[in-house]
Amino acid sequence: MTAPPRPAQAMAIWLVGLAVYFVAVFHRSSLAVAGLLAADRFDITASQLSTFVVLQLLIYALMQVPVGLLVDRFGPRRVLLTGTLILTCAQLSFAFADNYVWALSSRFFVGIGDAMTFVCVLRLVTAWFPVRRIPLMTQLTGVFGQLGAVAAAVPMTWALSALGWTHAYLATAALGAVLLVATLVVVRDSVEQRSMSGPMLGLAGIKDSLVSSWGHPGTRLGFWMHFSTQFSATVLGLLWGYPFFVEGQGVSSAAAGVLLTIMVLSIMAFGPVFAGLITRWPWHRSTLVLLVVASIAGAWAVVLAWPGPAPYWLLVILVVICGMGGPASIIGFDLARTSNPVVRVSTATGIINQGGFFASLTTVALIGLILDWRTPDDVAGYPADAFTWAMSAQFLLWGIGVTQIWRYRRKGRARLLRDDPELWSQQSGRPVPG
Repeated sequence: MTAPPRPAQAMAIWLVGLAVYFVAVFHRSSLAVAGLLAADRFDITASQLSTFVVLQLLIYALMQVPVGLLVDRFGPRRVLLTGTLILTCAQLSFAFADNYVWALSSRFFVGIGDAMTFVCVLRLVTAWFPVRRIPLMTQLTGVFGQLGAVAAAVPMTWALSALGWTHAYLATAALGAVLLVATLVVVRDSVEQRSMSGPMLGLAGIKDSLVSSWGHPGTRLGFWMHFSTQFSATVLGLLWGYPFFVEGQGVSSAAAGVLLTIMVLSIMAFGPVFAGLITRWPWHRSTLVLLVVASIAGAWAVVLAWPGPAPYWLLVILVVICGMGGPASIIGFDLARTSNPVVRVSTATGIINQGGFFASLTTVALIGLILDWRTPDDVAGYPADAFTWAMSAQFLLWGIGVTQIWRYRRKGRARLLRDDPELWSQQSGRPVPG
């Protein structure tokens, strides 16, 4: 008989895994407050600076499905160790980078290591905690992991100014080295085995899972929900928020760091609220997402249309509303769970998780290109007018996303009516037609 997991051991394993995810988010976000320094250090343009985040997000998005397959095959411990090692080495390399190509290659590997953390921690939660506690532990993993972005705002701003580029990034790499040892010693895949291996997956099986998952309108609805809600906060948090607030709106460096911190706290605060809403009213998940998108777009419209720099209180409202997009994007994963059989849920989740990151990297690139276009060659930094043009690029993606959400929610509801009329009637509150 298999011995049940011991609560203390389960908690220790989760805390180590959570710490790894925390540091991964920190590494992912550390360039947000260093964007202007990076532009000077590597003597690069805005579009070249945006390439850092575009590359990192592209790698993260492309790795989602492969990482899920790796976890199924080699177990979460091995994949988590590999991701932590890659992250640590990448940040160490970034600390000493003195040219654009070197720095870009370092961020490439940051994206790979980052992509290998969250899925592993969720698998450990599933393996070590009783079923009734898994939803809570999953929510806590996401909430506390986002504190890594807080640590990359105000504290990283201080570290860069007090310690300098190299020593600040060396300190972040040291955190990864400590966690690598902790993961090696503490984390186990199960009570019986430190590391577990799953069955081999053939190409035919992988292809069938991908085709079937993407073919369901519920998966596509989840993809476009994730696409439409996540990118605004991600773009602000990863790269363009700090320059926009400092150069586009004229706030101080410290005030910009506070705004980014408020946004992360907003992400954490709205998570439990949205979880309760979609649990009570699952039929209106897409309606909630559409309301969130409308709120974010409306807040940006007011800030960008404001004559001159927007007042600080309005910028606070902007980051709070943008923060709603983070937990709203998680609603897309609930569509993966309810639209696919258990054997395809991870594949569908990986597909959906790509949506927001593809939108984010597209927006980051567009902002960089527009800033270069609207900034005269003889002007130092980026003028406020250039930021108004650049940040308006977000409306294009919201238009595409909302159109697709509306389209696939109709198809998804029609599919549910066909596949499970009783569940359709229960969720919609209407009798089955005919």
